[in-house]
Amino acid sequence: MNIAESAALKLAAREKGWEETENPDTADLILLNTCSVRHTAEERVMGRFAHYAGLKKKGKDFTLVAAGCMAQRLGETLRAQFPAIDYVMGTFSRSGFPLILEAIGQGRTLIETHITPSFSFSPLHFDGGLAGNENSPFRSFVPIMHGCNNFCSFCIVPYVRGREISRNPADILNEINVLGDKGIREITFLGQNVNSYKWEGMDFSDLLELAAREVQKTSIKWIRFLSSHPKDLGENVIRVMAENPVFCRHLHLCVQSGSNAVLKAMNRQYTREKYLDLVKQLRRAMPEITLSTDILAGFPGETEDDFNQTLKLMEEVKFIYSFMYHYNPREGTAAFSMQNRIPDKIKSKRLDRVIKLQKQHTLELLKNRLGDEETVLIEGISKKNADELITRTERDEMAVVPGDGSWIGRFGRLRLESLQGNTFRARELRLLD
Repeated sequence: MNIAESAALKLAAREKGWEETENPDTADLILLNTCSVRHTAEERVMGRFAHYAGLKKKGKDFTLVAAGCMAQRLGETLRAQFPAIDYVMGTFSRSGFPLILEAIGQGRTLIETHITPSFSFSPLHFDGGLAGNENSPFRSFVPIMHGCNNFCSFCIVPYVRGREISRNPADILNEINVLGDKGIREITFLGQNVNSYKWEGMDFSDLLELAAREVQKTSIKWIRFLSSHPKDLGENVIRVMAENPVFCRHLHLCVQSGSNAVLKAMNRQYTREKYLDLVKQLRRAMPEITLSTDILAGFPGETEDDFNQTLKLMEEVKFIYSFMYHYNPREGTAAFSMQNRIPDKIKSKRLDRVIKLQKQHTLELLKNRLGDEETVLIEGISKKNADELITRTERDEMAVVPGDGSWIGRFGRLRLESLQGNTFRARELRLLD
């Protein structure tokens, strides 16, 4: 979501006549689009603010903007801590970014009370496709909902993103067509809980059915979506995915813990048994599907038995990869005041065990794929060898193969011949379109 919104903010600047620079020393505007999901992310950005404040003290003349979730959470206290920040633009006031740009261009200061603090999908999606993936110009993000109603006890997101707001399906379908006109080959629907989407009697499965029909008119061949909450993943979504090969056979399904006691304390609103049943349904409907997840180690009150339940769930499911982290207290969340916090040393040891097991499963699953033939989207040229191409399978696996840079953005077939780290290598690519 941060990548998608950053891309939209960049395009808003370009449409106002700004040009991007990689060198902060030459910038007239520096914008830090922040994230509050992890405490460590906030710590890093504090260091960035201090760095740019130091540049201003040395006489560098530029406008410094704090944007995103951290700006939403801390508001003007950020500017109190770092007076060098010129504008604090939270998630709900980003529609005012063009006004900030105009003020900078005219050499005046914008009075921020003129920025209406209301969220809309449209202001930074002027002509569609503005949430593109700049690292792969043939793939694009399509935000479909914003915010969260779940209030997991460890998570700050509902407080910095607000309640769930779903986007008009007509706007989503229009953006799909605009992206198709631009030659996009793959889209990813985005939302804090993407499958919580609802619009006037429509749910997420209904939107997927509409999208599957719409992309048939376009250059788009693959659809992904993230992140999915297990409590909202129903039989209809699984059915629509299975019936429409346009949906990639990969799903990110956050589990967080394998212990019912911890899941309840997290307010995750599902059980271990419910999660494992969803996995069985998915694999029964789509035997080839791969699954990835989020795993949180060291939640307050997590016993050794609770933690072992997580390891056992990992053994049973065998995720292709996981985003793994240990608990960070987030002030303002329910878990912040919970008793029985786990010592940092134990949290780190548990996280190390999770990482070690996941690496084992990833290698095992990838080795089992050797010899398989796969359809891939050609994403770019290898940084290590200009005569090789980086490609991705629908199961979200990377493969390197010799090829011509003019093939980027096309689909091909290859055989997964060997592994280098977690990346497949192939000797030959046969173009499909």
